[in-house]
Amino acid sequence: MTRFPSKRKALTDLVLLALEKSVDGYVSFEDFIYNPLLERPVKKPALSQVIKRLREKGFIEFVKDEELILRLTDSGKDRALWAKMRSGDEKWDGKWRLVVWDIPEKRRQARDLLRFKLKQLGFKQWQQSIWASKINCTKLLRDFIKQVGIEDWVMVIESDNIGN
Repeated sequence: MTRFPSKRKALTDLVLLALEKSVDGYVSFEDFIYNPLLERPVKKPALSQVIKRLREKGFIEFVKDEELILRLTDSGKDRALWAKMRSGDEKWDGKWRLVVWDIPEKRRQARDLLRFKLKQLGFKQWQQSIWASKINCTKLLRDFIKQVGIEDWVMVIESDNIGN
């Protein structure tokens, strides 16, 4: 079972992960405040602010305004998956994920964005354009690479056999 983020993690991630883990996809505002599984108390003003920002960014929506019932949107589900990977709570499945690229100089901004995202996810640099991680994120990374438009220059490799 994946734990909720530690005290250092943002309340935003906590909300996204709680919604992602909910059985039916819906969570009420009050459930966040009185949930005994949370590692820290959640104050109403802070939670209200986070929910407002997540709603403005299109990551969550109200199912019932009068009862404050929330659910993740499709983009919210993607954001929750990124938060889940950053939390590092999942057990290693024995496979390495390698990202190898040769992105042209004219696409430097996309290359920098990829490098930034890999660092966020905890990837480690093996060589200048080769990064590795134990995090199970192949599909999400491939979707990100396609979204940025660099799939012609980037390869994501998943292997359980890496060695000398």
